[in-house]
Amino acid sequence: MFSDERKDGSPRFGKLHFPVGLWINSPKKHFAKLGRRWPSVGSVKSTSSDTASRGSEPVEMRPATKNKASRHKRLSTLFQRGGTGGPTGGGGGRWASEKKLADFIDPLPEDRVQPPSQGEVPGVLKIYGGDISTGANYKSVLATVRSTARQLVIEALERYGVTQPNAEDAYVLCDVVGRVHGPDSSWQAQYLRAVGNSERPLVLQDVWKPKTGCTRRFEIRRRCDVEKMAEGEDEDGSGINSQTRRQQSRRSRAASGGNVAPKERADNLSLRRSISEMNLSTKRRRERKNVLSMAAGEPTEGGPAEEPRGKVAEGAEGLLASASEETTVDSSNLEQLSQCLIQPPTEHPYFLQLLGYNEKQEFVIHVMTRRRHIFGRPERRQAGDQSSYVDTFLSAPDILPRHCCVVSSVPPADPSQPRGSAMVRPFRGAAITHNGAPLHRQVELAPGDLLGMGQHFLFMYKDPREAPARPAWLPKAWVSPGLVGSLACQACGRSLQERQEAFRAYLKSREPQLRYRPQEEEALLAEIVRLQEAPGCRLGPAFLFGLCLEHAAQELEPGHLPRLIARIAQLVKEAVWDKIKEIGDRQPENQQDTGEAGHLSIEEVAADLRPLMLWMANSMELLNLVQKRVLDIEKDLDLEGVSHNALLSSDLETCDEAMAVLDEVIMSTFQQSVYYLTKTLYSALPALLDSNPFAATTDFSHVPELGNMPEGIRGTLAIYQATLDLTRDCDLHPDLVSQTFGYLFFFSNASLFNTLMERGSSQSLFQWAKAVQIRTNLDLVLDWLQGVGLGDIATEFFRKLSTTANLLCVPKSSLLQAPWSRLKNDYSALLPAQLQHVLRNYQLGPGRPAPECWDPPEEERDEIAHSDIFESFTDHPPLILPCDGFRLRLSEPVSDDGLHRQLVRLRRFLWELERESLPANQRAVYGLDSSQ
Repeated sequence: MFSDERKDGSPRFGKLHFPVGLWINSPKKHFAKLGRRWPSVGSVKSTSSDTASRGSEPVEMRPATKNKASRHKRLSTLFQRGGTGGPTGGGGGRWASEKKLADFIDPLPEDRVQPPSQGEVPGVLKIYGGDISTGANYKSVLATVRSTARQLVIEALERYGVTQPNAEDAYVLCDVVGRVHGPDSSWQAQYLRAVGNSERPLVLQDVWKPKTGCTRRFEIRRRCDVEKMAEGEDEDGSGINSQTRRQQSRRSRAASGGNVAPKERADNLSLRRSISEMNLSTKRRRERKNVLSMAAGEPTEGGPAEEPRGKVAEGAEGLLASASEETTVDSSNLEQLSQCLIQPPTEHPYFLQLLGYNEKQEFVIHVMTRRRHIFGRPERRQAGDQSSYVDTFLSAPDILPRHCCVVSSVPPADPSQPRGSAMVRPFRGAAITHNGAPLHRQVELAPGDLLGMGQHFLFMYKDPREAPARPAWLPKAWVSPGLVGSLACQACGRSLQERQEAFRAYLKSREPQLRYRPQEEEALLAEIVRLQEAPGCRLGPAFLFGLCLEHAAQELEPGHLPRLIARIAQLVKEAVWDKIKEIGDRQPENQQDTGEAGHLSIEEVAADLRPLMLWMANSMELLNLVQKRVLDIEKDLDLEGVSHNALLSSDLETCDEAMAVLDEVIMSTFQQSVYYLTKTLYSALPALLDSNPFAATTDFSHVPELGNMPEGIRGTLAIYQATLDLTRDCDLHPDLVSQTFGYLFFFSNASLFNTLMERGSSQSLFQWAKAVQIRTNLDLVLDWLQGVGLGDIATEFFRKLSTTANLLCVPKSSLLQAPWSRLKNDYSALLPAQLQHVLRNYQLGPGRPAPECWDPPEEERDEIAHSDIFESFTDHPPLILPCDGFRLRLSEPVSDDGLHRQLVRLRRFLWELERESLPANQRAVYGLDSSQ
């Protein structure tokens, strides 16, 4: 992101004579459950081949849905089609007539199959293969009545010259019916069906004739194309035949029972069927007496006595009086009466339908026999597929295939405890109202609540297991959005003093809450970005941005949250890029009015880097908060299913892009910070090799004090100290602090080692006396770093320089007797080429050659001669983003005084915006002053 936009005049490490290897490589992000899990709409479809007959409707091949390549790759391993059976692999995927034909053919023994024409003489079958070979019309194959479709596919592929292994799995034989059109006698297909692998095409051709005017031919097509065509047909409702509609109607009529055990189905029969389905024949006197007893409130077999219910029961007594006197009752009137006397269930929650789409074919009571109850529109689904299971079907044009989900309450373990509440949530894109208000997310469902589905259906939820309560949909005091509506509304009956006290309590509250209206959002976000420059802010932007996300997730419509995340990421990116350009312009080498470029002190560098460090810390915390919100969206995706998630997939794509922007912000701020810190280190590090720690009187018992350190290493330690203070002042994540110092130590080790290799022989650094000074300086640095909590990291990255110093500190007499193999083992941190370079340039004395025991063996000399002795700056450790240990907690009261001050300031800012939007004659009516 930022590397392509850097200024031409920005400082480079090339001017400092070391490699430009400081651009941070983007590593694989380590976020728990934050891989790219969300599939895009249309990328996963049913593999069934449901192609119900459509008369003369022409068959069209639907193009594949165009998804992003990255999203397609992420789904390729998650939603593999099982097996290679293709569209005819499952019995539920075939059309009804195909099943009947297979049942007719398969049980028949092969010795009893009679050929359609003469004996066992094979016939010639034409198989058209335009999908295989362009220009080829058809190929003729020999077939008998015993020849299966799979055998003919194999033979036809051989005739067409297809030699790929397992090619028969990629193609399928299709039974195509069409007719000849136009003066050129072109043949146009009108219906296509994939023939099962075990079906016999010659028998099919003989017993299954097309209608008059149509002809049949067999085609070999790619299996994937046939599947796409079947999916395209299944997406509209026209593929549901009348038989399927009758089955779905029976399911809905059964009061949404679902798949239950036979015993449970028998026990719940009284809850699941209509009185009109009972045997109420007027020919049997016993049936008439049962109805009379129900009307009179007398107890019947298997049920308690019920009191007459108002005028309906009284009317029933009058209507059935003649029946008790041996008179004949009309069957139609008796059935209508029995339907009016239906009793609600007493052990199960249910929905009372108040309004419907086609009330003549719909029922009044829908019983919940499962804990999780789904409302939806009838649609074709593959046999055995429970992911799109629907309990109650609602036949209206604005009802989605999966429209609404209700989860009933669970009885508590302790009977004395109150029962939990039921929950209701709409599926994405569904039009739902809860007690008259639009419903966008999961809420509690209490007995007596009203649920509206679409524009036609209205239900009342009832639970006989709970005590009746006042319905929540009864009129309440109207509350307008914003602070005026919630704190200063005069319609609520509160006095002026009470409204002022509520306003002041909200302003000073430490609860993590920030209320605002959508029209004020852009000004609010810009103000948060400006707050980053305020003293003592630290993690204020991430905290306040997180409160905005919480408000949008709870109060605004669901599609607003992804757009808000993207907008916040863009604002952070723009603010960081402005800071990077500003720091680059302040560098001495970029100043046009200075003659010779100088060097900035570590204090000036730390002051310039503070805004970048703050944005790095805030971006890391903000990325964690966004990740949690994305995980909530993913849960909705898993619950609603892959086939109904167009809006959710778009939201996840937006969030994915926003998180990628935040990733780049973190990478860029880290890269810029270590760039300027290592640039400052480069000029201070050589003193560690050149200075003598024993030249001045130094009290080594107080080495943790920076002022007590020798002059040669004081500059390097000052840079480490300033960096540590900067990371603590900015509240940088501990993992990022460790990796920042890991990079600084990596650079320090590589720079010092390369300098030692380059200047060792010319400046007499490869001798015992000088090595002791280097070893002492290095020990003082490591001891100081151990005292500030960075000892383990420093020991790991300074290993090569420390090993070299240890080698040079070995007494000369002992070193002369050590063979090559022993030195290579004892100082394994050094490469063979580096070890030989040190030994070859070791200062033994004037005219004294190196001993032969230091010579490497013949087999290693060639490799040593072609190896580099310098450390590479490109082998730096990658930056790995943390996945835990974050500081911000939006579910707890604000304990930090700095964050609380910023929160109060923003609340006052929002109140000013809202008050300015009011008419001038109403501003003083509310009696609220932001200064109070």
